[in-house]
Amino acid sequence: MQTVNTLHMLRTALAQLRASPGTRIALVPTMGALHEGHLTLVREARKAADHVVASIFVNPRQFGPNEDLDAYPRQLAEDAAMLAAQGAALLWAPRVEVMYPAGFATNVSVAGVSDGLCGAARPGHFDGVATVVLKLFNQVAPDMAFFGEKDFQQLAVIRAMARDLDLARPHVDAIIGVPTVREADGLAMSSRNRYLSGEQRAAAAALPHAMRKAIAAIEGGTDPRAALSGLEAELVAAGFTSVDYAALVDSRSLAPLQALGSAPARLLVAARIGGTRLIDNMAVGEA
Repeated sequence: MQTVNTLHMLRTALAQLRASPGTRIALVPTMGALHEGHLTLVREARKAADHVVASIFVNPRQFGPNEDLDAYPRQLAEDAAMLAAQGAALLWAPRVEVMYPAGFATNVSVAGVSDGLCGAARPGHFDGVATVVLKLFNQVAPDMAFFGEKDFQQLAVIRAMARDLDLARPHVDAIIGVPTVREADGLAMSSRNRYLSGEQRAAAAALPHAMRKAIAAIEGGTDPRAALSGLEAELVAAGFTSVDYAALVDSRSLAPLQALGSAPARLLVAARIGGTRLIDNMAVGEA
C-alpha cells in the first residue's frame, strides 16, 4: 500500500491505479484511530471495487469550540499498517494546510437533514463534514464510497449533498452505508470509546440495551414518547451524565415521527458519559 500526502502524489497514484480500462475505485473516508468498524468498510469496499483508497484526515472544520480536536487520537503508522493488512491500495493522508490552503473560503451546507439531532447539538458540524467529504470526492473521484451507518445522520447529509449537487463520482446511489459493527456487549464501535474509563465502559453497554428495550416497546404499541422517556431515564440511572437526544425519525428524511407508519423508521440517540459523547442508531419496525 502506498501512502501519499500531497495532491500531486495523490493524482499520480490514482492515475497508476486507473491504468487499466474499467478499473473501479472505492473510497473509505476516515479520521483515523481505526477499529474493526473501519476495517469492515475496507473489506466491503474490496468486494465491490478493484482498488480501495482510504483517507485519514482529522478534519478541524467539523469540531466545534470545546470539542476534542486536540485530544482526538492520531496514530497514522498503526492505522496504515491495518489498512495495508486489509488490502487497501492507497492511503490519502493530507495535512491540514493541504486540505485547507491559505485563503480557503468555501463552506458546503446541507439544510434539512443536518438541522436537528447532532446538527442542533453541534452547530456547524455537518457543514464541516459536507465540505471535507465533497473535497475528498473531488480529489479521488471514486466510483463508490463506503460509510458506516453508526453515523446515520452524517450518511444522510452526504447522500443529500451528492444528490443535490448531481455528483457523478460517486453518484448518490454508489454511496454505500455499512451496518454498525458492535462490541460483544452491543456497544457500537467508535474511536471515542477509548476515552472511557473501565467503569464508564461497563456502564456504556446500557446504551444499546436501553435502545433495544425502547424499540421493543414501540413495536409493541407503546407511545414512542413514553418509550423514549423511559430510555433516557434508564441511561441516566446507568451512569450517563446526560442525553442530548433520543428520537424516532423517518429513516430517509430524518423528520421526527410520532408513531410508526409505513415509512422506514430509525431510533437515534446521543448521550454523554463523563466527558465522552456516544451516538448510536437502530432500525425500528423492520421484520
